[in-house]
Amino acid sequence: MKQPLAVFLVFVFLSTPLAGCFAEDTEVTEVTVESVWTFEKNDLTWYHYAGAVDAWGNDSVALGDRNLPFPAEGTYYGIGMSTFEPTMGITQTDMMVMSSYGNGPAGSTAIISCDLIGMVDILDYSCENVYDPFLPIANSNDPYIYVDPWTSRIMKFDMHALLGMTVEWSDDEGSSWQGPSVATQVYSVQDHQTIASSNMPAALYETTWMFCINGNAPHPLCSSSQDGGATWGPETSGAPVTCSSGGLSAHLVGSIDGNFYRGNKGCTGEGYSIFRTTNAGISWTEHELPTSVTGTADTWNAEEAQVEVDSEGNVHAMWMGLDNMPYWSYSIDQGDTWSNATMIAPPINLSGTGFPVVVAGDAGTVAFGYVGETAGDEETWNAYLTYATDAFNETPLFTTVQLNQNGDPIDQETDCGYNRCGGLGDFLDIRVDQYGRTWFSLSHNLADIGIFGTINEGPSLRGDTITMMDAMPGGGMATL
Repeated sequence: MKQPLAVFLVFVFLSTPLAGCFAEDTEVTEVTVESVWTFEKNDLTWYHYAGAVDAWGNDSVALGDRNLPFPAEGTYYGIGMSTFEPTMGITQTDMMVMSSYGNGPAGSTAIISCDLIGMVDILDYSCENVYDPFLPIANSNDPYIYVDPWTSRIMKFDMHALLGMTVEWSDDEGSSWQGPSVATQVYSVQDHQTIASSNMPAALYETTWMFCINGNAPHPLCSSSQDGGATWGPETSGAPVTCSSGGLSAHLVGSIDGNFYRGNKGCTGEGYSIFRTTNAGISWTEHELPTSVTGTADTWNAEEAQVEVDSEGNVHAMWMGLDNMPYWSYSIDQGDTWSNATMIAPPINLSGTGFPVVVAGDAGTVAFGYVGETAGDEETWNAYLTYATDAFNETPLFTTVQLNQNGDPIDQETDCGYNRCGGLGDFLDIRVDQYGRTWFSLSHNLADIGIFGTINEGPSLRGDTITMMDAMPGGGMATL
């Protein structure tokens, strides 16, 4: 839905200059300048271009088609329980789940489902644990939840220190659970696991599954499953065998074209790269991101570059530069070439950001989640979502919303966004539902409650044309 255009008249005087006055035959020509800034801006919403250039009210850039500003507002909704390293997923029937560390039966990892999708007018939703098997798996060091976007299988992936990893799954939205299967060799040290599926038909299942871990190798190790996670192949290199990237693998992502991608430090140990496999992990190729100008963050969680694909297989990468600002680059050829690095933070004098996550909807849309600190504040960390509805435009317009209100920070710990802090743990997660709404899973550390951050008013990231979504009621502190 395009916004109405305001029309301004500019009078251009065409004449021969005469020492500060105009000749008697002066002609007046009307020039129409169309403005797209016709709505009231929310105080915690910012419209900007790359490099934190303020765009609000600026008609010097011709905006139109998909590259338009829309009214937007951000909020969050509490899940009623704590979380740690929250991962999330959304089924095809709009069930949304988040991991909740140690809050399940017998102290297991809970899987919290909240009926938020479709809520309008009244703030009225509920959250409940849907993980309740006859023999629950003990709580793990790192719980991980993933939902297959093509089959809606909910996968619960648990790391048990040096004892291996277990996988459980549900095909009926948590009513029953199968497994566990052992997903890694016990001889391998493992940490920082990630799991995903791709639209590559497998021998015994509709999709191909893969996980990666930080194991006993100079780079992450990965394993694939041809039967939906019931059995797993041996762990093999998650990079070219000569790679010495070290560090931690970012979230693995599977694509519509069957590829898998993950982010990591480059094989030289410098910069960031995206690693791609087209054959379910038999071989990998390295694709360097344009980090030579941005540098890479010099913080505890700086090893990762996040990656995501849109509905047509275009690839988006996000990372934090040496200045602790968020950067983005995209590829329309499966990672072979990348656009120039683009700094996507809003024009609000952020002093630093951390915990990056990226997601894409339909082709040409992308959204980024992160936490940030404003210069001059006393360690006040807020949560942000930034999105673009015309990502491949030469001058894409970005919209950023702050998810928490001023006076309601998610954390006030020194250097929180640069290090492991509270429920944020090692990583966060993000998804787009079938209606084009972005959902960002993180922790409100001061309340010790897991939250779903979202854009309760704004445009959809689905569809050939950009339209406004149905507005949701604001959440915030009332939901903690």
